Amino acid sequence: MRVRVLELLQDGPRAVRDLLHEIDVEPSNLSQQLAVLRRAGLVASSREGALVIYMLSTTDVADLLAAGRRILASVLDDRDGLREQLRLEGTSR
Repeated sequence: MRVRVLELLQDGPRAVRDLLHEIDVEPSNLSQQLAVLRRAGLVASSREGALVIYMLSTTDVADLLAAGRRILASVLDDRDGLREQLRLEGTSR
């Protein structure tokens, strides 16, 4: 859920109600997760009247997410390549 919140905030600041609309979770659970992200320094918040708005604390967070996606894609490609290699070796016996 935390990664999903960070992904949503890459598009710009969002009110908590908008995050709740995008993520099917109880408000108290989202609030706890946002607090964890805030304590970790990954997100910042501000108030606009009654609304609490969250945003990424720095563009470096978006860069971190992009790096994570590249790493996972590479790992999955390697795994799929290994799976195919094993399959081919198994059929040649």
